[in-house]
This record gives sequence, structure tokens and C-alpha cells, in this order.
Amino acid sequence: MATRPIADSYGGYRARLIEELRRKGIKDMAVLAAIAETPRHLFVPEALRARAYDDTSLPIGQGQTISQPSTHAQYLQALSLRGGERVLEVGTGTGYQAALLGRLAEVVVSVERIADLAALARQTLSQAGTTNVTVLVGDGTLGWRPLAPYDAILVSASSPRIPAPLIDQLADGGILVIPLDRGTTQELCRVTKQGDEVMEENLGATQFVRLIGRHGFQPEAT
Repeated sequence: MATRPIADSYGGYRARLIEELRRKGIKDMAVLAAIAETPRHLFVPEALRARAYDDTSLPIGQGQTISQPSTHAQYLQALSLRGGERVLEVGTGTGYQAALLGRLAEVVVSVERIADLAALARQTLSQAGTTNVTVLVGDGTLGWRPLAPYDAILVSASSPRIPAPLIDQLADGGILVIPLDRGTTQELCRVTKQGDEVMEENLGATQFVRLIGRHGFQPEAT
């Protein structure tokens, strides 16, 4: 957990957001603390900063969005991180979720397929004082094998299936959280790996952009 303290004028907005997340059932104190300490306004477009601490998703360009804070909180709570883990994130976006992970885990590796977003995320993470996140450009459905295994893997887009490389790179006892596309609906799935056994648990309905890659959806023809 390598982050520098922040000093800004948004503390009251974050405190209000934390109370809203509590009302929505978020109980993990470490997750709530991470959200309270992370400057989300830095990770949204400047024109939308007045809405940075509303519990809503926001567009970030390139056809992508930053998820609503309660979705991030649900994700992170499902991982049950304790501080010493190596985590893989698939889909960096602007880096907000990576910044949260940086406060909850020891090492974070985040893979983003869009180079411009990856560059923006690196810049913003540095501005936010996050020093234990590495942002890489690539096909996140392939994971990032050189730094595997991972104690936890978090996928930030909806996939038609659980990418096999991510299961391969998950440590024994590790947890993977991924939205799965079921045709007309999406569900958030928590996968636990125990030896050769992979157990899946449905955490409820969700809504994400599509996961593009070799083991996800194929890019649409233009």
C-alpha cells in the first residue's frame, strides 16, 4: 500500500459519499477508507468534476466510462483484500480503480488496451500519489503472465466467458471478480480457485462496457 496523503477541498464530498455507500451495504472498512482517501475528481474529465463524488458512472472518452463508486466498492469488497496481495486489474480506464487497489494491496498490475487511456492513467495516478501501480498496454484478456501469479484479479468490463489465461494466472486460493454477459443481462461473478477446482458465485446484476480481446468480445468492424 504505497500512496501519499492528499490535500484538497473535496473531503466533505467524499465523506458524504462514504455515508451513501454505507447505506447501500458496503461494510468493508478498508474499502470505505480507500474511497475516502482517493481523489476521484482527478480521474474524471475536468468538465465533470462537480459530479465526481455523485454515485454515478461518468464518460471518460474513447467510448469508456468510470463506474459509479458503489460499483467499485462492491467489486473491492468481493475481493476481501488484506494488504499484502499482488493484484491484476484488467481495464485501467483513467486509473481510479487502480488507485483504490493501490491503497488495498501491495502490488497492482493494471492492463489497458487503449494506449491514450493508459498514458492518462499513469499521469493521474502519479498526481494522486499512487506509487505501487504499474499500468501496461495490452490485451487484458491474456492477463500479464510475466508478473503472475496474482492473489486477486479484477476485470472492469463484461466478458462472454471467463478468460482461461486469467484462471491460469490466478494463485491457489485466489479470487477473480468479473462481469459476465448473459445475452440480455450481465451478472457479477466471483471466482475462487482451490487447486484444480474453480468455484463460481453470482453476486447479482450489473452493467459494464464490453471486454474487448482474444478471450472476450471481438472489436466491431468499422
